[in-house]
Amino acid sequence: MDLEYSPEEQKFREEVRSFIAENLPQEIRNRGASGERHLAEDITKWQNILYKKGWGGSSWPVEFGGTGWNAVQKHIFDEECAEAGTPMQLAFSIKMVAPVIMRFGNAAQKAYYLPRILSGEDWWCQGYSEPGAGSDLASLKTRAVRGTDEKGEHYIVNGQKTWNTLGQYADWIFVLVRTSTEGRKQEGISFLLVDMKTPGITVKPIIMLDGGHEVNEVWFDNVRVPVENRIGEENKGWTYAKFLLGHERTGIAGVGRSKVAIKRLKTLARKVPGDNGKPLIEDVRFRDRLAQVEMELMALEITNLKVVSQEGKSHAPGPEASMLKIKGSEIQQMLTELSMMALGPYGVPWLREQQDLSGNPQPLTEFFAGRETLLSGAYFNTRKTTIYGGSSEVQKNIISQMILGL
Repeated sequence: MDLEYSPEEQKFREEVRSFIAENLPQEIRNRGASGERHLAEDITKWQNILYKKGWGGSSWPVEFGGTGWNAVQKHIFDEECAEAGTPMQLAFSIKMVAPVIMRFGNAAQKAYYLPRILSGEDWWCQGYSEPGAGSDLASLKTRAVRGTDEKGEHYIVNGQKTWNTLGQYADWIFVLVRTSTEGRKQEGISFLLVDMKTPGITVKPIIMLDGGHEVNEVWFDNVRVPVENRIGEENKGWTYAKFLLGHERTGIAGVGRSKVAIKRLKTLARKVPGDNGKPLIEDVRFRDRLAQVEMELMALEITNLKVVSQEGKSHAPGPEASMLKIKGSEIQQMLTELSMMALGPYGVPWLREQQDLSGNPQPLTEFFAGRETLLSGAYFNTRKTTIYGGSSEVQKNIISQMILGL
């Protein structure tokens, strides 16, 4: 296997790198370089910049406005974006609901929703998990009752969704609802597209350990949703949900961002002294752990390329996406753990509440002066990566059943 990039691929990398250098606004670049969370407007602005270039949907088919890039080109694009610290494209819009609409939506849904997703005009969020229905998603209880009035056929939705990411900014939410209680619990589920401005929707924040407002509870109180906002057939939503989760799990691998995290960790380990007073990077045990995670990331990168290259042929990621999800999330956690190990007792003051009013952490010593990465916040935040998108235990069950045949 040739692991080197071809001259054409290197040329493509230079094209992507030049475009980012010329078009990524400086204030957005600064936030990415410092490790701060990007603002909502950063994400929409960057999406619109990519859209105008024709790069808004790097993994989309050409017929829907995609680039037509192969797996290696998409991988290079993701690497360069991570290296430059660009905002991540909103996965709920670009990589999750959009493929579902492309595959299972009708012509009117494709014509209306997809261009608005591609341009960044509409922000989407996810309505899957509920209290008591997270990893066991098929146990969801949010109910949608079908009816007819003077405005036409509709569903009345009542229930609660939790761990909803960035719903406070969303224009739309895709929601799994129960439309029937007959048969197996995986049956009787439908997939609805709901305007977040619809009366009866309430978004309640869940504040995380690092002080950030990233997730929410979303409540539905007699929310009226037109039947034409349903994707595919009634009671067949479980099929569409599984299709979407395959795309989500592939994206969670996060190879490009982890490669940047390793570079930053090495830089930190060269500045921080170990127990013997020498730079931590010279500590054999620390260096061994760093080398181990770097090798695992290289293996993940190759596996990720294989899975993504097959995606266009099979139309959807298969159970292999579960392997990417497990290992990718574990690597992200290991990198933040090693970063916290490097910081030692200096880790706590790097929390959000220790920042000054300009938003920058106060430098503690000469080792941290000028370095702004919020490592403690990142450590707490990545505790969730082995849970969301289907916990590691669920992914292992999928692998054992669908790959190993156990």
